[in-house]
Parts: sequence; C-alpha cells; structure tokens
Amino acid sequence: MIKLQMPLNEADVRQLKVGDEVALNGVMVTGRDEAHAWLINDKPEEVRDLLNGSVIYHCGPVVSKEDGQWKFVAAGPTTSIREEPYQADVIEEYQIRGVMGKGGMGAKTLAGLGKTGAVYLHAIGGAATLLAKSVKKVTDVIKLEEFGVPEALWVLEVEDFPCVVTMDSHGNSLHTRIREQSDAVAKELIGI
Repeated sequence: MIKLQMPLNEADVRQLKVGDEVALNGVMVTGRDEAHAWLINDKPEEVRDLLNGSVIYHCGPVVSKEDGQWKFVAAGPTTSIREEPYQADVIEEYQIRGVMGKGGMGAKTLAGLGKTGAVYLHAIGGAATLLAKSVKKVTDVIKLEEFGVPEALWVLEVEDFPCVVTMDSHGNSLHTRIREQSDAVAKELIGI
C-alpha cells in the first residue's frame, strides 16, 4: 500500500497508476452536487488553499455531535458520475490532486486528470462504518446551514484512509477497461 500525505504534489500523483492501493493521510474535503455547483458557479476564494493539493471525496456522511465536536459515524462513498459535468473544471480551478468516490467517472474527468495531474480513487462501497474509523477529526464544516449534512463540505483529518487508483493521469481507466471487456464477453455470449 502506498502511503500518501496530503497536500499532494503533482509529481507524486503522476507516478500513480491504475491498480495502486493507497492509504491517504492528512486533510481532505467531502463534496457532492451542491458543493461542486458552488465551487464552479461562485469560485469561492475561502476554500482555494484548502483544496489545493487535496482530495475531494464524494461522500454524504452520517455524523453525530459529541461534546460539541462532530464525529463521522459512516463515511461511505457516493456515486461519482453525478459530478461529471463539474469535476474536470473543479480539479483544474482548485488544483485538486485526487477525486474519490465509487463507480468511476467519464471521459471529461479522465481528460481533466491528465491535464492537471490528478487521479480518481475508488473507495470501498458498503464499508461506510469501517471507513469512518479512518476519519480522526472533523476540523471544519463549510455550508452546513445552506446545504445540509450530506451536501456540506466536511474538512477531515484522515489516517490511512484506504482506496485504489482506478483512473490515473496517463489516460487509463479501470472502469472503461472492465466495461469494454464485459461488452466483448456479452457479445460473444449472445452471438453478435
């Protein structure tokens, strides 16, 4: 497993390849539909330094508040393709080095990964409570009142957060490769 400390630099990220197992350490930020629209439409300066070199995690967490501190109860990935209209622009605008979720993303994001020097990281679906154990601290939450818990930007300190590179900065996509192989098998089975 490759241990990575955020903020990440472009050179280190460009060394990553599809199939690499990664453990993330440091500060990352969650973000879903509302966050991505806000990042592109409003271009908020207050998050620019926070996102530079970081990972944006497609996650709608389950949280609790204990003694005035937020705690992640579940931190499972959400389906990433919903962010396809925004993701390449968000990556470039904020110099994000990683995007994490489940299910992969499309051609526009893949091109954006190559242009900026970033990767798509696949988090394990169905392991939300296990993943929450890697979240050591919530240091901030942005737009909570406006967006609500699932859509807010949660700023997290993580330790050994496990994921796999499934799209890299060299134009490789495990999602595309598997889809093409599956299509070929299906055509063979049905005689096309």
